[in-house]
Amino acid sequence: MSSADLNKVFGAGLIALLFAVTIGIFINKVWDGGHHGPVERHYAYPVEVAGGAQAATAAAAPEELAPVAALLASADVAAGKKLSSRCAACHSFEKGGATKIGPNLWGVVGGKTAHVDGFSYSSGMAGMAGTWDFETLNAFLANPKGVVPGTKMTFAGITKAQDRAALLAWLNQQSDSPLALPAN
Repeated sequence: MSSADLNKVFGAGLIALLFAVTIGIFINKVWDGGHHGPVERHYAYPVEVAGGAQAATAAAAPEELAPVAALLASADVAAGKKLSSRCAACHSFEKGGATKIGPNLWGVVGGKTAHVDGFSYSSGMAGMAGTWDFETLNAFLANPKGVVPGTKMTFAGITKAQDRAALLAWLNQQSDSPLALPAN
Protein backbone atom coordinates (compact mmCIF):
# COMPACT_ATOMS: atom_id res chain seq x y z
CA MET A 1 0.00 0.00 0.00
CA SER A 2 1.44 3.35 -0.99
CA SER A 3 1.65 6.42 1.21
CA ALA A 4 -1.10 8.10 -0.82
CA ASP A 5 -3.44 5.20 -0.05
CA LEU A 6 -2.53 5.37 3.67
CA ASN A 7 -3.28 9.09 3.65
CA LYS A 8 -6.70 8.42 2.10
CA VAL A 9 -7.52 5.80 4.74
CA PHE A 10 -6.32 8.08 7.55
CA GLY A 11 -8.29 11.03 6.13
CA ALA A 12 -11.45 8.92 5.83
CA GLY A 13 -11.05 7.83 9.46
CA LEU A 14 -10.68 11.44 10.61
CA ILE A 15 -13.75 12.52 8.64
CA ALA A 16 -15.78 9.66 10.14
CA LEU A 17 -14.63 10.61 13.65
CA LEU A 18 -15.45 14.28 13.09
CA PHE A 19 -18.87 13.30 11.73
CA ALA A 20 -19.58 11.07 14.77
CA VAL A 21 -18.57 13.80 17.23
CA THR A 22 -20.70 16.39 15.41
CA ILE A 23 -23.74 14.08 15.41
CA GLY A 24 -23.16 13.33 19.12
CA ILE A 25 -23.07 17.03 20.00
CA PHE A 26 -26.18 17.70 17.92
CA ILE A 27 -28.11 14.84 19.57
CA ASN A 28 -27.11 16.01 23.06
CA LYS A 29 -28.28 19.55 22.28
CA VAL A 30 -31.63 18.32 20.99
CA TRP A 31 -32.07 15.72 23.75
CA ASP A 32 -31.22 18.12 26.62
CA GLY A 33 -33.17 20.99 25.10
CA GLY A 34 -30.03 23.06 24.56
CA HIS A 35 -29.30 23.47 28.27
CA HIS A 36 -25.77 24.31 29.28
CA GLY A 37 -24.45 22.68 32.41
CA PRO A 38 -26.04 19.88 34.39
CA VAL A 39 -29.66 19.12 33.72
CA GLU A 40 -31.79 18.39 36.77
CA ARG A 41 -34.35 15.71 36.30
CA HIS A 42 -37.09 15.32 38.87
CA TYR A 43 -38.92 12.07 39.27
CA ALA A 44 -41.72 11.50 41.69
CA TYR A 45 -41.73 8.13 43.37
CA PRO A 46 -44.64 7.20 45.60
CA VAL A 47 -43.50 6.48 49.14
CA GLU A 48 -45.65 4.72 51.65
CA VAL A 49 -44.84 5.17 55.31
CA ALA A 50 -46.19 2.71 57.82
CA GLY A 51 -48.49 4.55 60.19
CA GLY A 52 -49.35 7.36 57.78
CA ALA A 53 -48.48 11.03 58.19
CA GLN A 54 -47.80 10.79 61.93
CA ALA A 55 -45.09 8.19 61.38
CA ALA A 56 -43.58 10.29 58.58
CA THR A 57 -43.42 13.31 60.88
CA ALA A 58 -41.86 11.27 63.67
CA ALA A 59 -39.30 9.82 61.26
CA ALA A 60 -38.27 13.31 60.17
CA ALA A 61 -37.76 14.53 63.76
CA PRO A 62 -34.15 14.41 64.97
CA GLU A 63 -33.25 11.63 67.34
CA GLU A 64 -32.67 12.62 70.96
CA LEU A 65 -29.08 11.79 71.97
CA ALA A 66 -28.57 9.82 75.13
CA PRO A 67 -26.14 11.44 77.59
CA VAL A 68 -22.58 10.40 76.85
CA ALA A 69 -21.44 10.55 80.51
CA ALA A 70 -22.23 6.90 81.24
CA LEU A 71 -20.37 5.75 78.13
CA LEU A 72 -17.28 7.84 78.92
CA ALA A 73 -16.61 5.88 82.10
CA SER A 74 -16.07 2.70 80.07
CA ALA A 75 -14.77 4.30 76.85
CA ASP A 76 -11.88 2.60 75.06
CA VAL A 77 -9.21 5.30 74.62
CA ALA A 78 -7.24 3.12 72.18
CA ALA A 79 -10.34 2.80 70.00
CA GLY A 80 -10.74 6.58 70.21
CA LYS A 81 -7.20 7.09 68.93
CA LYS A 82 -7.95 4.75 66.04
CA LEU A 83 -11.18 6.64 65.28
CA SER A 84 -9.27 9.92 65.21
CA SER A 85 -7.78 8.81 61.88
CA ARG A 86 -11.14 9.82 60.35
CA CYS A 87 -10.46 13.36 61.53
CA ALA A 88 -6.73 13.48 60.72
CA ALA A 89 -7.23 14.46 57.09
CA CYS A 90 -8.55 17.84 58.23
CA HIS A 91 -7.31 18.25 61.82
CA SER A 92 -4.06 17.87 63.74
CA PHE A 93 -4.05 16.86 67.40
CA GLU A 94 -0.58 17.58 68.79
CA LYS A 95 0.19 20.62 70.91
CA GLY A 96 1.12 23.50 68.62
CA GLY A 97 0.18 21.36 65.61
CA ALA A 98 -0.55 22.81 62.21
CA THR A 99 -3.90 24.17 61.19
CA LYS A 100 -5.12 22.15 58.23
CA ILE A 101 -8.51 22.44 56.54
CA GLY A 102 -9.87 22.41 60.08
CA PRO A 103 -8.34 23.80 63.26
CA ASN A 104 -5.87 21.98 65.51
CA LEU A 105 -7.83 20.04 68.15
CA TRP A 106 -5.29 20.08 70.99
CA GLY A 107 -7.19 21.08 74.12
CA VAL A 108 -10.57 21.14 72.40
CA VAL A 109 -12.34 19.23 75.22
CA GLY A 110 -13.06 21.87 77.83
CA GLY A 111 -11.78 24.62 75.53
CA LYS A 112 -13.81 27.51 74.20
CA THR A 113 -15.64 27.10 70.92
CA ALA A 114 -13.75 28.55 67.95
CA HIS A 115 -10.61 28.13 70.07
CA VAL A 116 -7.86 28.60 67.44
CA ASP A 117 -7.00 32.25 66.96
CA GLY A 118 -6.65 33.29 63.33
CA PHE A 119 -8.60 30.32 61.95
CA SER A 120 -11.37 31.27 59.50
CA TYR A 121 -14.39 29.70 61.20
CA SER A 122 -17.84 29.71 59.60
CA SER A 123 -20.18 32.38 60.91
CA GLY A 124 -22.20 29.70 62.74
CA MET A 125 -19.14 28.35 64.54
CA ALA A 126 -17.66 31.80 65.22
CA GLY A 127 -20.97 32.93 66.72
CA MET A 128 -21.24 29.91 68.99
CA ALA A 129 -20.59 30.85 72.59
CA GLY A 130 -19.41 28.61 75.40
CA THR A 131 -17.02 25.71 75.72
CA TRP A 132 -16.75 22.27 74.24
CA ASP A 133 -17.94 20.08 77.11
CA PHE A 134 -18.53 16.35 76.65
CA GLU A 135 -22.25 16.67 75.87
CA THR A 136 -21.82 19.51 73.36
CA LEU A 137 -19.02 17.67 71.57
CA ASN A 138 -21.07 14.46 71.62
CA ALA A 139 -23.96 16.24 69.88
CA PHE A 140 -21.60 17.93 67.40
CA LEU A 141 -19.83 14.68 66.53
CA ALA A 142 -23.20 12.98 65.99
CA ASN A 143 -24.50 15.69 63.64
CA PRO A 144 -22.15 18.63 62.93
CA LYS A 145 -24.51 20.49 60.60
CA GLY A 146 -27.45 19.99 62.97
CA VAL A 147 -25.60 21.50 65.94
CA VAL A 148 -23.84 24.30 64.04
CA PRO A 149 -25.89 25.23 60.96
CA GLY A 150 -23.66 26.60 58.23
CA THR A 151 -20.51 24.91 59.53
CA LYS A 152 -17.79 24.44 56.93
CA MET A 153 -17.18 20.94 58.28
CA THR A 154 -18.32 18.41 55.69
CA PHE A 155 -18.02 15.38 57.98
CA ALA A 156 -21.39 13.63 58.24
CA GLY A 157 -20.97 12.57 61.87
CA ILE A 158 -20.38 9.45 63.95
CA THR A 159 -23.56 7.45 64.45
CA LYS A 160 -22.47 5.02 67.19
CA ALA A 161 -22.59 6.53 70.68
CA GLN A 162 -19.82 4.21 71.92
CA ASP A 163 -17.53 5.39 69.10
CA ARG A 164 -18.21 9.04 69.96
CA ALA A 165 -17.47 8.32 73.63
CA ALA A 166 -14.18 6.61 72.73
CA LEU A 167 -13.14 9.52 70.53
CA LEU A 168 -14.10 12.03 73.24
CA ALA A 169 -12.09 10.11 75.86
CA TRP A 170 -9.04 10.16 73.57
CA LEU A 171 -9.52 13.83 72.61
CA ASN A 172 -9.76 14.67 76.33
CA GLN A 173 -6.24 13.28 76.78
CA GLN A 174 -4.94 15.59 74.02
CA SER A 175 -4.71 18.51 76.43
CA ASP A 176 -2.47 20.16 78.99
CA SER A 177 -5.25 19.75 81.54
CA PRO A 178 -7.68 16.93 80.65
CA LEU A 179 -11.11 17.12 82.23
CA ALA A 180 -12.15 14.49 84.76
CA LEU A 181 -14.37 11.93 83.08
CA PRO A 182 -17.93 11.98 84.42
CA ALA A 183 -18.74 9.29 86.97
CA ASN A 184 -21.50 6.80 86.26
